[in-house]
Amino acid sequence: MRVKQLHDWDVDYAAARRLQEELAARVELRPLPEDVRLVAGADLAFSRGLGRFFAAVVVLTFPGMEPTEVVTADAAPTVPYIPGLLSFREGPVVIEALQKLTRRPDVFLFDGQGYAHPRRCGLASHMGLWLGLPTVGCAKSRLIGEHAEPGRARGDSVPLTDGAEQIGMVLRTRTNVKPLFISPGHLSDFATSAEFVLRCCTRYRLPEPTRLAHIEVGRAKREYIAGQEG
Repeated sequence: MRVKQLHDWDVDYAAARRLQEELAARVELRPLPEDVRLVAGADLAFSRGLGRFFAAVVVLTFPGMEPTEVVTADAAPTVPYIPGLLSFREGPVVIEALQKLTRRPDVFLFDGQGYAHPRRCGLASHMGLWLGLPTVGCAKSRLIGEHAEPGRARGDSVPLTDGAEQIGMVLRTRTNVKPLFISPGHLSDFATSAEFVLRCCTRYRLPEPTRLAHIEVGRAKREYIAGQEG
């Protein structure tokens, strides 16, 4: 899949902050498309011991949730860790994996934040602008914002807010299991993002696309280690 370069990644702190604010102004909140046939899940992890990021993207049919393609990538980070600017550190390896896709998914789920970010431009929003395609952030924990406790049943949800502004949804994907923090990335909105994530959840707390991507990240790391030892 071709991905147009939006900007350079290796920028200093001040430039990254300015760029993030400029990108946030370009994020579009709108309902997800109704005719989704393919959904992708993306996840990544950093290995301190190896000093490398490992990323995986899994493409599945929708609504059947049948995997059709898996791609992975690994790379050493080029910028240091700075809170709030994590997408500049993670973005390059995610893009490397995305460029290996042979088919273009209709919607992308990212294990991370989207609009629910101090400057409204988490990884899902950042990647959505690079792709020019609908993206949704699906995080296991809260970065910012306040919320009431959602009901205990699957599908119960409450708004995640930052002051008077809604920035996401807190969604219970399994009854009596900890909720997820859903936020629009780009070309998505609060209601349809939460509904879509719920439709992607099968027997587990995590939606199937990012759950499988997480498994593939672990596999990629093990294969990298085996290659180094060989």
